[in-house]
Amino acid sequence: MDLKELRQRAREKLKGCCRVCPECNGRACAGEMPGMGGIGTGAAFRHNVEALAAVHVNLRTLHGIRIDSVDTRLNLFGRELSCPILAAPMTGMAFNAGGALTEEEWAGAVVKGALAAGTLAMTGDGPDPVMYRSGLAEIGHRGGLGIPIIKPRANEEVYRYIDLAQEAGAAAVGMDIDAAGIIPMARAGQPVSPKTPGELREIIAHSALPFIVKGIMTVDEAEIAAEAGAAAIVVSNHGGRVLDHTPGSAEVLTKISAKVRDHMIVLADGGVRSGLDVLKMLALGADAVLIGRPLLIGAAGAGEEGVTLVLKTLGKELKEAMLMTGCAGLSGIKADVAAGVPAAVQLG
Repeated sequence: MDLKELRQRAREKLKGCCRVCPECNGRACAGEMPGMGGIGTGAAFRHNVEALAAVHVNLRTLHGIRIDSVDTRLNLFGRELSCPILAAPMTGMAFNAGGALTEEEWAGAVVKGALAAGTLAMTGDGPDPVMYRSGLAEIGHRGGLGIPIIKPRANEEVYRYIDLAQEAGAAAVGMDIDAAGIIPMARAGQPVSPKTPGELREIIAHSALPFIVKGIMTVDEAEIAAEAGAAAIVVSNHGGRVLDHTPGSAEVLTKISAKVRDHMIVLADGGVRSGLDVLKMLALGADAVLIGRPLLIGAAGAGEEGVTLVLKTLGKELKEAMLMTGCAGLSGIKADVAAGVPAAVQLG
């Protein structure tokens, strides 16, 4: 199966909740929540894509690097990955994906598909307990090769979810603090809310696993996460689904990374659609990136095989982009790979 066939199958299966547009930029689906769109006007979703598109890269071909020697491997939380591309945590298949997949089918496809591509999946949480448990079960069945992400529930509840992740032997665990205002959780009688720095410290102290704070968009909150003992952050606006008119992740990544990268791992997501986008995020300061919507399309089109195909395609594109910018390995992707963002570019 190729990507064209995969996307056609996904378009049929996701009809009514995702159009599988030629360019996944949040315009056609603006405000479609439930669904795959961005909140409100969809501006935050669009900003993610536009911010990455506005970053130019420097072409360099006077070097001795060859495509078969380009190395995209990295070690993350003690696991060697084939490339710096992970699956982002997603749930809510019944209402966001129109029931195209069950939670169990999605968890199986994304965890197994990521492992087949030589990388890891983050799994999600939500108002139905099966959302967290299905991902955790897949991780447990595969020797802990995955990372469960917990909603910002009451601390005692978060502790219980961390304990389950530890029992499953997960590679790491985390919390998507950017989900603090998600309405479906409150409607289900499971309220979520922001955390004080003290509450975050208590949560991280409870975990014996490396702890990831997902949903950081400012330097000051990156510093709070670092001071609280987080092993990693994810620079993310939750795919543009929690607050309208936020900047794109790529707009804020460099300043955040410059402040905390010496102390913790910096991950990023938001609008990554190609291997070249991955290269841009790494040049802007990320150690690795997360992919969301493209993997749902992969899973809807061909299950585990579709997830693997999307990830391997992105990995191949990343290698090609590294070759054409003179980067033999990930450590060679420096800030000078990015040519910068033209001042005339207007995001939105």
